[in-house]
Amino acid sequence: MRPLTEEEAKSLFEKLAKYIGENVKLLLERSDGNYVFRYHKDKVYYVSEDIMKRATNIGRKELITLGTMFGKFSKTEKFKLHITALDFISSYAKQKVWLKPGAEQQYLYGNNVTKAGLGRISAGTEKYDGVVVYNMNDLPLGFGVAAKSTAECKTTEPNTIVVFHQADIGEYLRAESTMS
Repeated sequence: MRPLTEEEAKSLFEKLAKYIGENVKLLLERSDGNYVFRYHKDKVYYVSEDIMKRATNIGRKELITLGTMFGKFSKTEKFKLHITALDFISSYAKQKVWLKPGAEQQYLYGNNVTKAGLGRISAGTEKYDGVVVYNMNDLPLGFGVAAKSTAECKTTEPNTIVVFHQADIGEYLRAESTMS
């Protein structure tokens, strides 16, 4: 487990800023202690500094995971945010989308959100903004990218895609064998 390089950190923070904006600072400077991002086997983990220091006694080969996996780097060095980061992203999200009950299941199967399934959308959402997807009971279901702005959503056809799917909590079942 090692600290992120400058390029890796830049890629990670750009991706996080897409969803939570300036609140990225709040992830690192928390009231319950300092937290850091660490790189291990192509994956990025979010872990308490205290726990990380204790883990230095464990060898790299023996260490399987530490903290919460936020995502991983592809072979082309692009960072992909993982569904395990949803709890942290949802608490600091700037743009939100709520789904109607009938659209929840389709979203959890990995489909994009159409206008017909859209319950509400945050005011001021621009096209291609990162959004966190909730059900009408404010339970975070996943995250994606807005295909239409708030203004465009009001006038678009019911079968038009308004949110591109990125990740959802249904992945825990669909990709169970590859989650580690």
